[in-house]
Amino acid sequence: MIYSNFVSDFWNSHILAHERQGVFFVLVGFILSFAFIRMSTRLMRSPKVPWWPGSVVSESGVHLHHLVFGIVAMMTAGTLGFAVHGESPYAEICGFFFGVGAGLTIDEFALWVHLEDVYWAKEGRSSIDATVIAAAAMGLVVVGVNPLDLGNGESEGVAAVVASGFLLFAVVAICFFKGRNLHGIIGFFIFPVALYGACRIGKPNSAWARRRYGERRPAKQAKSEKRFPPDRRTERFKEAFRDIVGGKPSEGVAAARDEAIAATREASEEVRERAERVAHAADPTHRGKDG
Repeated sequence: MIYSNFVSDFWNSHILAHERQGVFFVLVGFILSFAFIRMSTRLMRSPKVPWWPGSVVSESGVHLHHLVFGIVAMMTAGTLGFAVHGESPYAEICGFFFGVGAGLTIDEFALWVHLEDVYWAKEGRSSIDATVIAAAAMGLVVVGVNPLDLGNGESEGVAAVVASGFLLFAVVAICFFKGRNLHGIIGFFIFPVALYGACRIGKPNSAWARRRYGERRPAKQAKSEKRFPPDRRTERFKEAFRDIVGGKPSEGVAAARDEAIAATREASEEVRERAERVAHAADPTHRGKDG
């Protein structure tokens, strides 16, 4: 009952009241289509479900990627969305199918970048990163975060509004140059996040590091490499998440579980050592022996 009331209040107060139902259905279609196509591609490779339909391949050997269906769906839904002039429920239906097309398309984001089929290769993991970032951005729009709401030019002055917009884009760009992509995407909607990412050190392989660290500033390069080692726990958790989403759920869950256990063990050990140091320092007998 409480959950249903929460959903109803959220829908009425945050979605309908602000006319965000279109982008909400885009997000729903996006998530559902991505989840379905990932499940489908996984089942295609499984010998346990031979009845599951495989890829669309012509007699000449041309592989029709689901990226194509996504592009067609977005084009169709986008065109019809303009045609219905925002009339409900047609606009919401178009939004849903636009999201479906976007999910199918971004699932092969790596194909955009590498122009070759790297879906199951290491490079293909960038599709999962892009999906998470896109879904997070859509979610922020759904809850009402508007990065382009820079104030009223009449009350604040046009110059102030332009300066605010320029500052936002500049700080977000710095985040991307530093390799802090998630800070940049979320910071585009929540400025303090972008400001934090822009002020922090860049990743060692980022464009910022290649331009400003390296031989020019070896201390900065060393600090960056120390801060972002390739085997750091955060990266291992990310790889586990990519395995879970990207087609190796059992391996991903096992890796995440092992990392969580190791992190918990290390945290417990650190707490124990700190407690021992405090007890050691507070022991009057020990202080007397030292004296």
